[in-house]
Amino acid sequence: MSPETLLQRITDYAHRADPYPLYAELRENGVTRQADGSYLVGTYDEIAALLHDPRVSSDSRNRADPATLPPVRRQEQPKAFIGLDDPEHDRLRRITMRPFGPPHSPGRIDALRAEIARICDDLVAGFRDKDRFDVVEDFAYPLPVTVIGRLLGVPHQDMPRLRGWTNDIIASLDLTADRSAAGHGDASVDAGEAMEEYLGDLAERRRSDPSDDMLSALVHDSGPDGRLTPQELRATARLLLIAGHETTVNLISNGALTFLRYPDALRLLRENPELMPGAVEELLRYEPPVQLLPQRSPLADIEVAGVTVPEGAPLILVLAAGNRDPLRFENPDRFEPTRADNQHFGFGSGVHNCFGAPLARLEARIALTTLLPHLEGLHLSQDPPPYRRSPVLRGPRHVGVEGVVG
Repeated sequence: MSPETLLQRITDYAHRADPYPLYAELRENGVTRQADGSYLVGTYDEIAALLHDPRVSSDSRNRADPATLPPVRRQEQPKAFIGLDDPEHDRLRRITMRPFGPPHSPGRIDALRAEIARICDDLVAGFRDKDRFDVVEDFAYPLPVTVIGRLLGVPHQDMPRLRGWTNDIIASLDLTADRSAAGHGDASVDAGEAMEEYLGDLAERRRSDPSDDMLSALVHDSGPDGRLTPQELRATARLLLIAGHETTVNLISNGALTFLRYPDALRLLRENPELMPGAVEELLRYEPPVQLLPQRSPLADIEVAGVTVPEGAPLILVLAAGNRDPLRFENPDRFEPTRADNQHFGFGSGVHNCFGAPLARLEARIALTTLLPHLEGLHLSQDPPPYRRSPVLRGPRHVGVEGVVG
C-alpha cells in the first residue's frame, strides 16, 4: 500500500491491537509525507535528533494548517507546559517541579513507596481466590488514580467524575478521520473546561485551608520564578491529573499482558524480583504507553533523513516505531526483561521528557512485583484483548484473566 496512507492505517482502530507491522513499514519508507500534509518519522536516530532539536516546536499555534489543530477552547487560556516551547515551558516546568521532586522536594515521590505497596496489597486482596478478574479495572486503573488523587489533594469521592472528563479528553487524541463527526472535539473541550473549573475551585479552597498536597504547595510557593497565575495553575493541575495516571494505567496493563504472553519472563521475574526495574524499562520500550507524539512542527524548514519538512508542517514522531528499530536494538520485537543498553523513548526525551517518569516507574515496579505471584498459572480470557481507541495513549481497555488466583 502507499506510504501516504500510513497515518490513516496506524490510527485505524482495526490495527490497535498490533500496530507494529505498520511501524516496520514506516521505518522501511523513511520520513513519509501523508495525504493530509503531515510527516511521519519512525526511525530511532531521527526521532532522537528531533526530540532534542530547538527548531522543532511543541506549541500547536506554530502549525501552519489550522485544520490540523486540536479543538480550541471557547475562551483562550494559558496552555499547560507540555504544549509550550522554552522559555515559557521551562518556567512553568520549574515552578511545578519544586513541590514534586529534587532538588526542592527530593523525598516526595520516595515517601509514597509504602503507600503504593499498601494500595497494591489491598487491590490484590480484592480478587484473591476468584477464578477471574480484570487487570485493568481491578488493579491497573485504581492504583495510579488513587496515588495521583492523593498527591494532588483531590477528594477520592470526586475521582469518578474526573474519570469521565478524562475519558472525553483522551478521546480527542483519536486522530481518526471521523473524530469530529463523532462529536469528540466538542466533548473534549467541554470536559477540559469542566475539569479546569473544578481544579481551580479546589485550589482556591487550598489558599485558605492548605494541606500537605501538591496543589496546596503550588498555590502557596513563591520561588524564584514566581507563582502560577490562577489560569496557569488550572492548566497545570489538569495536566498533572491526566498524565499522572493515564500512562501508568497503560504501563501496568501492558506489563501484565506481556508477562502472561511470556511465561518464561514471568517466572524469571517472580524468582528474581530484583530484576523488575530493568523489566519495567523493557516494557517501556516494547509496549510504550505513549506510542506517538502528534503535536510537533518545525519553526523553519528542516531536513530529516534527506527529506525537507517545511516550516509549520505537522510532524508526528512515532516513538513506538523508534523503540523497535533494529538498527538500534537487537531482536527488537522480542520482550527481553534483562536487556542492556535500553535507552528507549518510553518517556520521550529532551526538554519534554515525561515530568512524572519517577512516579510512574515507582508505581509500575511495585505494582507488577505485587501482581506477578498472582498471575502464574492464569491465562488470558481473550487475546488480543479489546483496546482503548486512542492510538496515542495505547493500552488495553480490559485484560481479563481466568484461573484460580493465588
